[in-house]
Amino acid sequence: MTNHSDIQMELIKLEGGDRLLRLSDLLSGLALEKKIDPNQPVARQKERLLGVFNAASSQAKLTAA
Repeated sequence: MTNHSDIQMELIKLEGGDRLLRLSDLLSGLALEKKIDPNQPVARQKERLLGVFNAASSQAKLTAA
């Protein structure tokens, strides 16, 4: 599992008004982006993407080993 302090989170506002949530880990180079659904709470979407990010990070570590 990735240490939360190693994960950089960015909320980016796109030109059309949409927002994008980007999670990245500079040490591993892993990055995930997801367009934010305006009808859902951002905190819930962030937690869901963080879970996917942690799973992908764990899988990448297993693959690299």
